[in-house]
Amino acid sequence: MERYSVASSNIASIGYDPGTETLEVEFLNSSIYQYFNVPENMYEQLMAEPSKGRFLNTYIKNAYPYSRVG
Repeated sequence: MERYSVASSNIASIGYDPGTETLEVEFLNSSIYQYFNVPENMYEQLMAEPSKGRFLNTYIKNAYPYSRVG
């Protein structure tokens, strides 16, 4: 999955696959997580937010199943 670099104090890059509704987040500590069943509009909101880490913590981390993949 292609990820895009973002300006964040704890996130390095973010990618999204609309076909599987999978959000992939690479953190600055090099860990990579995939969040599943994330609607595309949620991804778009995340990318538009000035504080991506805060949005991820508030709306995604405890709302969608996830797995560490890297």
